[in-house]
Amino acid sequence: MNLNSIKYFFKEAFTSLVRNSWLSVSSIGIVTVSLIILGASLLLVVNAEKLAQSVESSVEITAFLKEDVGKVERDRIKDKIKENSAVSTIEFISKEQALKDMKQSFGERSDILESLEDSNPLPDAFRIKTKTAEAVPAAARALEKINGIEQVRYGQGVVEKLLNVTKWVRLASIVTLGLLTLAAVFLIATTIRMSVFARRREIGIMKVLGATNWFVRFPFMLEGIVLGLTGGLLAILVVDLGYLSLMQKVKVSLPFIQLVNESQVILSILGSMIGLGIFIGALGSWFSLRRFLKV
Repeated sequence: MNLNSIKYFFKEAFTSLVRNSWLSVSSIGIVTVSLIILGASLLLVVNAEKLAQSVESSVEITAFLKEDVGKVERDRIKDKIKENSAVSTIEFISKEQALKDMKQSFGERSDILESLEDSNPLPDAFRIKTKTAEAVPAAARALEKINGIEQVRYGQGVVEKLLNVTKWVRLASIVTLGLLTLAAVFLIATTIRMSVFARRREIGIMKVLGATNWFVRFPFMLEGIVLGLTGGLLAILVVDLGYLSLMQKVKVSLPFIQLVNESQVILSILGSMIGLGIFIGALGSWFSLRRFLKV
């Protein structure tokens, strides 16, 4: 491929874009809308995963010790808990610390707990976190069998339902992303196919005159790449501005919800939108030309 051929390919691609301006604009519009849908879906999946991880990380086990357990026995229980491979962290909460935490949770009404200072009824306890939220029920059952532990709590019944909900949130987000991806690819491929169909006679004449498949295909692929790139740039502009606006509104209205704001994650999603636009534009042109190259 010499320099003259490259100049010809770029000239043909941009001449075609200008000549078929309305079709080019509609193609860019379809690519933009499709990539906006995909970008929004990716951000939805990322935020759903963050929410699920946040919920799961808050799940913990509290093992209350018997009243007569001393320091030596307490250390033995701690060592026994560490033997469980599912356990990641163990924190000892004394009855004094438990009462202090309870007072803080009561806020301005903490004075009603003053009478408990002399006769603190709260037991010593271990606060335990597992490596995965799914391991909580099994770990709790194992802790109940350790001598010296009076009671084990982890939100029985609620945790199982919570884990089930997070599992379905992940599944639903992945399925939604997959369906929207297929829809976007179909829309873009259909639009490019219409562009190629409108120029089928031009392609036929070039083939009759002896042009190779690559010679015919390359300008169309460049055209698809330009359309995909332009649509991708417009899409990331809309998605980026829309997501920044959403983060500001959520921060004010729903401060307890933390959306993904890591620049590396957001930039990787926006970058993938441009890459996907270019890829789909080139690939759509390639496949759309196949039937018209059989002359």
